[in-house]
Amino acid sequence: MVLTNSDLKILELANSLYASRKYLKAMQKYSELVSKYPDNEEFKLYILLCDIATENEEKSNMFYDYFSVAKIENLDSAIEYVKGMIKAYDGDVEEITKLLHEISSMAVESLDAIDYKDFLELVQSRGNFKEAFEDIMFSTKVAITSKDDFFDFVNKLIENDFETSAYNYLDGFNEYFSYDSKIQELYKKLEEKQSVNNNKQ
Repeated sequence: MVLTNSDLKILELANSLYASRKYLKAMQKYSELVSKYPDNEEFKLYILLCDIATENEEKSNMFYDYFSVAKIENLDSAIEYVKGMIKAYDGDVEEITKLLHEISSMAVESLDAIDYKDFLELVQSRGNFKEAFEDIMFSTKVAITSKDDFFDFVNKLIENDFETSAYNYLDGFNEYFSYDSKIQELYKKLEEKQSVNNNKQ
């Protein structure tokens, strides 16, 4: 499914409204998209998350953050995972966190990936990020299930001159968090690092 430019703007606005905690307005924009794309399960999920946010903001935001990262790897699986979490739990943050860990473990097994926590342990054992990432970059993916881990990971990619990988992660994530100032800060840092490296050549 390819969205028109106008619909992409609606999606961006809806995401921005959600980030601004204007959940009812965000729901209206997501509903506009559902009316145009009635079979799109992603847009329907966003509406559900907006509805949850009106009663339990922390629960909704946790689901939203997980979904925004997980969908980069596999959209359909991410939708099913989040639906399962919503159905299984009633807002207990501890239980949701536990389930996120279980789901992350499943993703690691099915995607031939390494959990970010395990990757950080690899970094520690190798002595530095650069060598650890070089060990796995062509054979294994890093499974990230939180926004903070995502920002930390991309920041480390930039600092260690993995510019192409950093751009790939940012571009894949930017569609869903383009309104987040940290994304723009990372883009700026990446451009500055690239400029410095180009001047060295």
